[in-house]
Amino acid sequence: MKLPVLSGRDVIKVLKKIGFVEKRQKGSHIILAKETYERVRAVVVPNHREIDKGTLLEIIRQAGLKREDFLKLI
Repeated sequence: MKLPVLSGRDVIKVLKKIGFVEKRQKGSHIILAKETYERVRAVVVPNHREIDKGTLLEIIRQAGLKREDFLKLI
């Protein structure tokens, strides 16, 4: 399935649904983290109007999701 064009805020909303919280911001990049019993998973999301496909795929990978799971959360 094809990935939609999403903004940084759209991606953050999806990640918050699965337990990520905003920790800090550096410039236009927002760092989110999710604590699990085994480790802390951190993801950097650029707060841009449109996120490149490659960047979005990397965010999905860093979040520990599969593309299909991410698309279901949108």
